[in-house]
Amino acid sequence: MFWLKKRLNHQLDQSLPLNTPVREMSFTVFDTETTGFSIGSKDRLIEIGAVQVTNMEVTDCIFQTFVNPMRDIPSNIAQLTSIKQYHLDEAPLALEAIENYFGFMEKNDSKGWVGHCLSFDAMVIKKELKREKYTFEQPMAFDTQDLINYLYPSWDLQDLEEYANAFGAMSFTRHRALGDALTTAFMFVELLKRLETRGVTTLSQLNRITNRKNQQIMLF
Repeated sequence: MFWLKKRLNHQLDQSLPLNTPVREMSFTVFDTETTGFSIGSKDRLIEIGAVQVTNMEVTDCIFQTFVNPMRDIPSNIAQLTSIKQYHLDEAPLALEAIENYFGFMEKNDSKGWVGHCLSFDAMVIKKELKREKYTFEQPMAFDTQDLINYLYPSWDLQDLEEYANAFGAMSFTRHRALGDALTTAFMFVELLKRLETRGVTTLSQLNRITNRKNQQIMLF
C-alpha cells in the first residue's frame, strides 16, 4: 500500500474487487490541524485525528495525536483550535505521528481515506513526508464534499458544521482534528445511506461519482 524511499513498515490491502458492497467496507475518516495554510513552506502539521467507519457505522476506534511542528504555534491558531504550545513540545515529530496513524489504519483493516475537503489534509501528510524524503501511494480516497455535490448539486453551504446540521448528523468540537473527524464520520454514514437509496451500493459505484481517477489524489 505505502511505498517510500525510506520504507515504513505499514501496508494496507487495496486488492478489493470493484463489486465489494460499501456496507462491508472499513474506512478511516481523518482530519488534520496545522499552524496555517502555507503547508508547502512555513506551516506544519500539529494534530491528526481519525475514526473508523465499518459496515456503515461509526465505531469507537479512534486515533488522536498532537505533532511537534518544531516551531511556535501562531496565536491565532492557538485561539482557534485551543491547542497550546505545551501540547506540542513533548509530542512526536511528524514522521513518527504519521507512522502511528498509518499503523492505526492497518490495525483496523482500513480500505480507504475519507475527509471533508480531503485534498488539503492529504497534502499535509504528503508535505510532511516529503520533508523527510519519503513518498507514498495514497489509499483510495473519498471526499464528503464530492458526495454532497453529487446528491445535492445546488447546495452552497460553506462550513462542515452547516453540512452536518443539514444532514442531521452529530457535531463535535470544531477546529480540532478528532472532533472534525467525528463530525465528518457521522455525516459520511448519512451520505452513504442516502446514496444507497439511489442505488449506489458498491465500491465501483462509489468510485464513479467522485471525479477522481481510481480515487487517488495525485500527491507527487
